[in-house]
Amino acid sequence: MKQYRVGIVGATGMVGQRFVTLLANHPMFSIQCLAASSRSAGKTYKDAVKKWLMTSEMPESVKDMVVMDSEEIDAIKEKVDFVFCAVNMKKDEIKALEESYAKHEIPVVSNNSAHRFTPDVPMIVPEINANHLEVIEAQRKRLGTKRGFIAVKSNCSLQSYVPLLHPLMKYGIECAAVTTYQAISGAGKTFETMPEIIDNIIPYIGGEEEKSEREPLKIWGEVKDGQIVPAEGPVITAQCLRVPVSDGHTAAVFVKFKKKPTKEQILADWASFSGVPQELSLPSAPKQFIHYMEEDNRPQANLDRMTENGMAVTAGRLREDNLFDYKFVGLSHNTLRGAAGGAVLLAELLATKGYFD
Repeated sequence: MKQYRVGIVGATGMVGQRFVTLLANHPMFSIQCLAASSRSAGKTYKDAVKKWLMTSEMPESVKDMVVMDSEEIDAIKEKVDFVFCAVNMKKDEIKALEESYAKHEIPVVSNNSAHRFTPDVPMIVPEINANHLEVIEAQRKRLGTKRGFIAVKSNCSLQSYVPLLHPLMKYGIECAAVTTYQAISGAGKTFETMPEIIDNIIPYIGGEEEKSEREPLKIWGEVKDGQIVPAEGPVITAQCLRVPVSDGHTAAVFVKFKKKPTKEQILADWASFSGVPQELSLPSAPKQFIHYMEEDNRPQANLDRMTENGMAVTAGRLREDNLFDYKFVGLSHNTLRGAAGGAVLLAELLATKGYFD
């Protein structure tokens, strides 16, 4: 298996730390560079990380690695074949930084939202729209690059319901209503750093509802004339709540079809659904993407978020509805499938398809 040298830009934050744990023993990727803001630059990684937020220990291989300044792109370029980006900056600053890396011929696999609606930047859920990678050719022309490009993963909350809707699109989804119950790690928080969430639900997450309604349409869109044209439907309406859960985004979903399937058809479609990552046996890909749970009280974040190393989507409580056609519950691990893990899977897909060569 070909090896690629990897950099993590924004390595000290929660998602950056998750990247470190996922890549420490990866069969395709080896960490050669950790980068962060100028405040952390020059320190060893163990000194630069204010608080290690992962449940596993910090890998020995990175503890004494000296953190580089994320703005020192020429120096980083010498060390890496591509970078993961998970910085905490203003959106326009992230856009400029990622484009700068790409123009320096460093491919960027981004966990950030800044480029999700750039028309020639693919926003990929690898099992659903791997074909959107073909837009990279047009993006390289625009940027004037041979190797450099940006590819992004979608918002973390989408993973809890879009993969469950996708296999049912053939029945003509007219509309869907979704309420997401989102873990505090999605805000980069722990119970220690977010005491206001204890015994509480916060009914607002800035910008989240717009992302939840718009991003699926880009994922379901088509590549046309060098850009991704979003699908016109189905209409999705969303409410997004922050709940006192450490990890795992849950979605309550209601869906209406043009041609209503049977419950048995839906369950069969979920059970048989797989995509390019499964065909290619990518290292991070779950063998079974969607797991349906028969118990009335599942899926539960605490019990089910780590299904297939946190890379599968779990579903339950599928039943007919007296306003829509069906309702069900979905769950995905927001920092694994939803964030760093989803980006690593995207990078595995890009590597296997030759985009880093």
